[in-house]
Amino acid sequence: MADTVSAEEKIKKKKKSKSEKSLGAVQKTQDFSVEPSEKITKLDASKWPLLLKNFDRLNVRTNHYTPLPFGSSPLKREIGEYIKSGFINLDKPSNPSSHEVVAWIKRILKVEKTGHSGTLDPKTTGILN
Repeated sequence: MADTVSAEEKIKKKKKSKSEKSLGAVQKTQDFSVEPSEKITKLDASKWPLLLKNFDRLNVRTNHYTPLPFGSSPLKREIGEYIKSGFINLDKPSNPSSHEVVAWIKRILKVEKTGHSGTLDPKTTGILN
């Protein structure tokens, strides 16, 4: 009897997983933005990303805001943007100095500006930001 119950549960889980997309897939395919307007509209924001979740329940006087022409969702951002304005956590080996490691990263990524938030002694290992 236990085998039939577990088999039925597995079938239900498979059907459920096929019908529901993961949160990342939903966020990548949809455009989560609030359009400026004067009229009151009913939104279903229950499955929106965390910071916009349940936006429709907020007590707001107007839906008007000034949209910014730049920026993008993190899932739709290109790798070049991450390299341009991001940071790397690196496990530094024991012999090179922090400055040498930063020079390697600068040469590998072909970027103009690089730096690090703290210096590790050349003989130590650890995380270099």
